[in-house]
Amino acid sequence: MDAAVVQTVRAPSAYLLHLADNALVLGQRNAQWCGHGPILEEDLAQANISLDLIGQARLLYALVASRAGDGSTEDDYAYFRDATAFGNYTLLELPQYGPLVGHAHADMDYAITITRNFLYSALMAPLWQQLAQCADADLAAIAAKSLKETTYHLRHSRDWLVKLGDGTETSHARMQAALNHLWPYTREFWTETALEQQLQAAGVSLNWHDLAEDFQALVDEGLAQSTLRLPVQEPGYTSQGKQGIHSEHLTYLLTDLQSVARAHPGAQW
Repeated sequence: MDAAVVQTVRAPSAYLLHLADNALVLGQRNAQWCGHGPILEEDLAQANISLDLIGQARLLYALVASRAGDGSTEDDYAYFRDATAFGNYTLLELPQYGPLVGHAHADMDYAITITRNFLYSALMAPLWQQLAQCADADLAAIAAKSLKETTYHLRHSRDWLVKLGDGTETSHARMQAALNHLWPYTREFWTETALEQQLQAAGVSLNWHDLAEDFQALVDEGLAQSTLRLPVQEPGYTSQGKQGIHSEHLTYLLTDLQSVARAHPGAQW
């Protein structure tokens, strides 16, 4: 009898890049607070969260490069792709400023950062948990590590969501405005595209129903404690960042991120 053939399950590179792009872009956004945090502890916290996210991106990019076998490196995926090749959610590329309230005038709004980190972490904590059990052993190992970091990110953002949402009249209004601004972009989480179909065809199955329920439960719990309310979901355009259709903000973000590497290709430091 012929020996049974064991087929190695590998997540599609496009999905690995989607996960990596999410982490890289949000890591770059959060890093903009370095030296500008509202208090020293938060300056350091956002820097550490950014390092976690960029570390996740690096592991995923390196995995894609090793599987490609074409001599590419993680730097090629981070620094030498244009915006249309990135597959991150549009939510993550939006600038730090948002619908500031009344008399508030600033280039960056911490309410946007906290609310976005909360929504993204509420998605990724259960997603990493599922991927940690997936049949792609390399991805499962990255997911297990990322889950520990994301659990902290979720706790940090939820704590500040509650402090600011259930704080002063001004802080509550700014957090509610940030939530109203960002929530419609979460629709993209649940739109099925060729990306999800490729993932399933490769044998890396995710329970999207459970994922949506876990996400909503985490969001509802955080909002209940913070006295914030979800905005009424009006019909409208659903962002398509994971399909490479981005806002103009990603181009500016990547210009900052990639400028040194593109100005000095092949340089080592």
